[in-house]
Amino acid sequence: MTDPIAATAPEPTASVDGIAAELRGAVDSGLTRPRAYREQQLDGLVAMLLQHASLWEAALKADLGKSEIEAHLTEIGFVVAEARAAKRSLRRWMAPTRVAAPLALQPAAARSVPEPLGATLIIAPWNYPLHLALAPLVGAIAAGNAAVVKPSEVAPATSRLLAQLAPAHLDPRSVRIVEGGVAETTALLEQRWDLIFYTGNARVARVVAAAAAKHLTPTVLELGGKSPVYVHRSADIPAAARRIAWGKWINAGQTCVAPDHIRVDREVADELVEQLRIATAEQLGDARTSPDFARIINDGHVERLRGLLGGSTVVTGGDVDADTRYVAPTILTDVDEAAPVMQEEIFGPILPVLPVDGVDGFIGAMRGRDKPLALYVFARDRDAVRRVERETSSGGLGINVAVAQVGAAGLPFGGVGESGSGAYHGRHSFEAFSHRKAVLSKSTSLDTLRVIYPPFTELRGRIAKRILG
Repeated sequence: MTDPIAATAPEPTASVDGIAAELRGAVDSGLTRPRAYREQQLDGLVAMLLQHASLWEAALKADLGKSEIEAHLTEIGFVVAEARAAKRSLRRWMAPTRVAAPLALQPAAARSVPEPLGATLIIAPWNYPLHLALAPLVGAIAAGNAAVVKPSEVAPATSRLLAQLAPAHLDPRSVRIVEGGVAETTALLEQRWDLIFYTGNARVARVVAAAAAKHLTPTVLELGGKSPVYVHRSADIPAAARRIAWGKWINAGQTCVAPDHIRVDREVADELVEQLRIATAEQLGDARTSPDFARIINDGHVERLRGLLGGSTVVTGGDVDADTRYVAPTILTDVDEAAPVMQEEIFGPILPVLPVDGVDGFIGAMRGRDKPLALYVFARDRDAVRRVERETSSGGLGINVAVAQVGAAGLPFGGVGESGSGAYHGRHSFEAFSHRKAVLSKSTSLDTLRVIYPPFTELRGRIAKRILG
């Protein structure tokens, strides 16, 4: 067996021709529909993660420099919890939902019935290469679909291990792992799928959406954007700094819902910057030697981040070591709105802090910008919180918390506009991978529909108008 954590490019899959039709056949045959089969697959997914936890830890360390605890907190444990919760809830989720039939159709029974969409394609990113490949798969399995998972070639160790372990724990008749790069992804997108679930950036999402449109295939697009933080003058500044620092530095800032930048009321800006510096030192110490601080995924992203450091004041950090893919946790002040760091999603451990003049200043800064995947407000003033909630739009909103909202399985996770479309997690994953079929049942023993059959006499017309009105 080859080294399961070798950080080499994944082997391209020999051929993906016809794989969508093949997997659709498994669904059409009824293989994936029984609840027992879905539960068995979810159990297999959990076993694959827990029985080989040390291998997953090593793969994530090789790809992203993740610590053992971070690997469990943000990847392994998250998916295990999601799969177990889905199994516990499956009977309830699969049950038809009764709907009241209107008077005009009585006597009748109406219900919506969840059914599998069919053959689904999941295209995963590199920043959480295990979590974001398998969390959507939980929804696909729970809803009774077959799925291809295309892990990111940019995280080769995790991709390789997933391809090696999945066939032993998941039924290859309904779940396949396809490794490779652009060529393999392009070949997959040329086929007709019943749902495409893509996590990544908006540029590639447009390619995915265009490919899906050729077959009128529905999509779930989980993207990102510049997720802002607003710190109001009423906030508990030390607590806000600790929570923002944690949310920003986890995975070295390579998180789609990480705080991208902070806008803070001018009168507390200096205090916040100092508390951020203190919180960073408390949580990471010397980040270069901290086992809890991850590394940047590759050389290209290291250089991209290096290019975002200029033109501002570095309060702390600023160090870059390309040989070890290390970019220090960096806090910037005196940031110009036109600076490169404010023009693109940072996706790394660089945190600009910009002063604003109150809630009006923050809301004004948000106007005309793309709607972010997440927005965070730190305030004890309830009116300030209410205004931010009411007058801004984002995929999710965290109040006095950063990033942790992702762990609330009952909440939908998804974007709006440029930050994505569709949502998942918990029951929302099941619904994302399901079609709700409308079913109306009416006995023929009493034909109450006669009133709407032509010819329309004056009496029938009056009765119909009364019933329908």
